[in-house]
Amino acid sequence: MMAALYSGGKDSTLAVQKMYEQGRPVELLISMMPENEFSYMFHKPNVRFTALQAEAMGIAHVLFKTLGAKDAELVDLESALSGNSVTELVTGAVASRYQADRVNAICKKLNIVHHAPLWGMDPLKELEEIANRFNAIITRVSAGGMDQSFLGKRIDKEMIKALEKLKNRYWINMSFEGGEAESFVLDAPLFKKSIKVAKSHMVWRGSSGDYIIDDAFLEKK
Repeated sequence: MMAALYSGGKDSTLAVQKMYEQGRPVELLISMMPENEFSYMFHKPNVRFTALQAEAMGIAHVLFKTLGAKDAELVDLESALSGNSVTELVTGAVASRYQADRVNAICKKLNIVHHAPLWGMDPLKELEEIANRFNAIITRVSAGGMDQSFLGKRIDKEMIKALEKLKNRYWINMSFEGGEAESFVLDAPLFKKSIKVAKSHMVWRGSSGDYIIDDAFLEKK
């Protein structure tokens, strides 16, 4: 079983796309839903809408709940993989050794082959590919210079310019691998339908915040 650890963000969606383009289509999307707002391993905002993304791509999907505690969430991930008979796992890891090392350890233990098609990809090149091929929006910000104006905005050429300025001033990781931001994909080449946000709201906590999708639906392209 070829599965992908799928958050609904730009990295995991692009990783699935890359595998498809290599002739290795993903058969199952596994989304981990943490109760902890700031899980070490998994996205929190809007994970429940990964079901819509899976439907848009025509890929089977399971949502696995986890408390999101630092060590316990790894046990939960292991259970999700073994419980779904995964033999190959695709992740959107780009540069985070914390996540990659832990996924590699679990995969080694379960005799699972780990594919990370984005590993080592230049952040600017990744963002340019996202801007050109995807409709992805920023759903969480937590870094210097990133304020409420970033929330809900599409990652396009203008956003890339803004992120480059922040990189030069605050040394942010433009792939968001340092937890600077999170994203959600509304459309991609694999999507047979696009996702439309019907209702949303923002939560701001002084120096960080979330764009929360309250309701969304699939629409024909």
